[in-house]
Amino acid sequence: MSTPAIEVEGLVKRFGERTVVDHVSMRVETGEIAGFLGPNGSGKTTTIRVMCGLLTPDAGRGTVLGHDLSKRAEIKRQIGYMTQKFSLYEDLTIAENLAFVAGLYGLRPVRRYVRDTLADLGLTARAGQLAGTLSGGWKQRLALAACVMHRPKLLLLDEPTAGVDPKARREFWDEIHERAEAGLTVLVSTHYMDEAERCHRINYISYGKLMASGTVGEVVAGAGLTTYLVEGPASAQAAHALAGRPGVDEVTHFGAALHVVGRDAAALGQTIKAASAEFDIRAEVVETSLEDAFIRFMADAQDNMA
Repeated sequence: MSTPAIEVEGLVKRFGERTVVDHVSMRVETGEIAGFLGPNGSGKTTTIRVMCGLLTPDAGRGTVLGHDLSKRAEIKRQIGYMTQKFSLYEDLTIAENLAFVAGLYGLRPVRRYVRDTLADLGLTARAGQLAGTLSGGWKQRLALAACVMHRPKLLLLDEPTAGVDPKARREFWDEIHERAEAGLTVLVSTHYMDEAERCHRINYISYGKLMASGTVGEVVAGAGLTTYLVEGPASAQAAHALAGRPGVDEVTHFGAALHVVGRDAAALGQTIKAASAEFDIRAEVVETSLEDAFIRFMADAQDNMA
């Protein structure tokens, strides 16, 4: 078995008295697309910054691309890190931004690296356009180009598709999968459930603690939930009545229907049966969604800001 691209154990990062990353352990295999999910403030960005050498952990150990976390310079040279916020110069053109990045990495000849990267990411026709005039999708493509032009072995992507339209998001993920097939390892944080389902494995963090890790199927199964789809003219009234009843952990609106979720399958079944007799609704057991599981994980986690 090949050496994992990321293997960390018991990572801790504190800011003052607040523990932002709380004994997180994670393994990402080489060539894998690993999703990193969790609510805002859950510690995703801080964990990524520890892994890429921008922050020093207060406790824990691990390796990235075979280098100990203390070897920050070696790690930085072999990774590409795409931040949440567009971080290139908006008053420079696409080509000028890439030439600047090539200089930072010491890539020579600069002109050839810029030309090849423009072609690789489909940016050649826009090479002379100011970065500040680009749409969100094209800014995202430029940011990705800057991350991969030095041919890293690992990409760390921190919510890369926030604010990008669905077409650009799909094209971005197609690009990521093509690169993963060529051997690139990717760790990507996201809030989008459809994006999480594109990952080979996912890791869910909430309030600094890793709550679940595995394939989408394994994580959903590990949540131990039963989900009913409730439909009918009285589904809105039923939603209010179901909340808090035995076996009901969550009631969520999906258009005119409801997802009623619980961990106690027997109690939930009895509650649904009683509600079906009380209201003009019909209910059936359906597959639990990733979103259902994550909402449950959030409810189970303790807020580290409280």
